[in-house]
Amino acid sequence: MRLLLFLSFWAIIFLVNSCSTARHTTVPETINHLKFLSEYNVPYNKIFQNTIIGGLSGIDYEPRENVYYIISDDRSEKNPARFYKVGITISNDKIDSVIFFDTKVLKNRAGNVYSDAHNDPYHTPDPEAIRYNPKRNTLVWSSEGERLVRPNKVILEDPSITEINPDGTYIDTFKLPPQLHMGVTESGPRQNGVFEGLTFANNYKTLFADVEEPLYDDGSRAGLNDSTGIIRILKFDVASKKTLAQYGYTIDAVSHKPNPPGSFIINGVSEILSLGGDKLLLIERSFSTGRLACTVKIFIADLSDADNIKDIPSLKDSRDVKMASKKLLVNMDSLGIYIDNIEAVTFGPKLHGGRRTLLFVSDNNFLPIQKTQFLLFEIE
Repeated sequence: MRLLLFLSFWAIIFLVNSCSTARHTTVPETINHLKFLSEYNVPYNKIFQNTIIGGLSGIDYEPRENVYYIISDDRSEKNPARFYKVGITISNDKIDSVIFFDTKVLKNRAGNVYSDAHNDPYHTPDPEAIRYNPKRNTLVWSSEGERLVRPNKVILEDPSITEINPDGTYIDTFKLPPQLHMGVTESGPRQNGVFEGLTFANNYKTLFADVEEPLYDDGSRAGLNDSTGIIRILKFDVASKKTLAQYGYTIDAVSHKPNPPGSFIINGVSEILSLGGDKLLLIERSFSTGRLACTVKIFIADLSDADNIKDIPSLKDSRDVKMASKKLLVNMDSLGIYIDNIEAVTFGPKLHGGRRTLLFVSDNNFLPIQKTQFLLFEIE
């Protein structure tokens, strides 16, 4: 049995390192079109190394080992907060397999595993995004923190961006700008609407992070018939871990009416990806109660002419502020397939002929009615 396990392990390593055609290359600044190629679904509640695979919210490619890092947004409720090392193989322009072959537990500053919200609600992370930095051989991951304000209970945990070693051990935390601290009053970030996306840029010298929904100070959330919701995109210096700039970005209205009327709706930016220069690929993910599928729109945002709003505490009167421009690449409603809660994106392997790809991943919220979905697109 031990020999069989040993051989199986090295067979997986061989597959991961030989079958994938991904290589670490310079990202394109221009994407004119995305062509959908294939879908791959991980079975619900699949067990790997004594953890439940689910809640996948961030993905990034690591070139030296030719693997992908994928983070789960499990708040240490089902298993300790963690990320996975995964191999993804492509055959005939389709996803052939998604192989999980290692799990790493996230560690706090003291070197301990994070507790769940029942045992330590003031220090329980809500992991959302993960990116690999080959210049430093480190990872960064984001947490949305917590904001729970009730008459008999108040929990305020700031969002965070943390640098770690590949084994999950803590290195340092990025410095939070004043606007991003949780507050008892309706100021600062909304609950579960903070650092959903991360991406390195400028040859890994800078790091962008997005706030999923508008801060209280910046105005209302996305509505059904308006597009006045403004989120912030933050630019950090990787060396100093300080904020260099912030930019405003106007999100679309919620795509569909809820059923019943007046029930929960949301639209926000669930992930970002650098395209080089001042351009970012953004995922806007809209959900309405009564409709299981999400409406996922992929945009290109250009920050080059946007105002730096780092020192502007509120955008409620934003008529004189120039926002980032945006261009729609694809609305996944047009694909004719069920689209789940897409929260992650990375550049994928090259196809035959050198064509680039994008890989998207969905967060199934650990629910049987949702999917852990991998979607492969060709960049044209």
